[in-house]
Amino acid sequence: MTDAKPLRADAKPLRADARRNRDALIARARALFAEGCFDLRFDDFATLAGVGTGTLYRHFPTREALAEAVYREELGALCDRARELQATLPADEALASFLRGFVAHLHAHEGLARTLSTLMATHSGVLAEGAEALGRAVADLLAAAVRAGTVRDDVGVGAIMMALQGICAAYGHPAYRPDADGVVTLVLAGLRPPAR
Repeated sequence: MTDAKPLRADAKPLRADARRNRDALIARARALFAEGCFDLRFDDFATLAGVGTGTLYRHFPTREALAEAVYREELGALCDRARELQATLPADEALASFLRGFVAHLHAHEGLARTLSTLMATHSGVLAEGAEALGRAVADLLAAAVRAGTVRDDVGVGAIMMALQGICAAYGHPAYRPDADGVVTLVLAGLRPPAR
């Protein structure tokens, strides 16, 4: 398994109180995004997190910076989940569980999907950073399944990542969840080794 680089952009460690304030802002933003409150007035994030507006702007000078921090946290959790599955399930089950869980996570966390859309629109560099980390996690799952002989060895991680990107881009579609589950079913069926 390759070592995953952390999805953190902090230049230096924060004092404990500053870290608490930053974490409170991210947690509140994540919860609000999940409730569909993405268009809230930016200063209101500070009030709802119980910190001053100066603290908000010190940590996150723009809405996009706050969205990036939420994105990093969400992607970090997904990458952690990939490693946990790889450590506890047979390789093919770990890959399938991760892909199905990815769809379920996006469906349950509208904020992540909204964050992805915002970052795509602003061409944020953090989007590429997160995609790279997620790609490494998926590559590890795929490589383990190839070694176990439970998936074909002629499909690269790029194909799977393209399917995941399509799933992210289509989150607002009326039949999003069943169609996204269908895409994962097709990917998993296509990864099965041919019958001998």
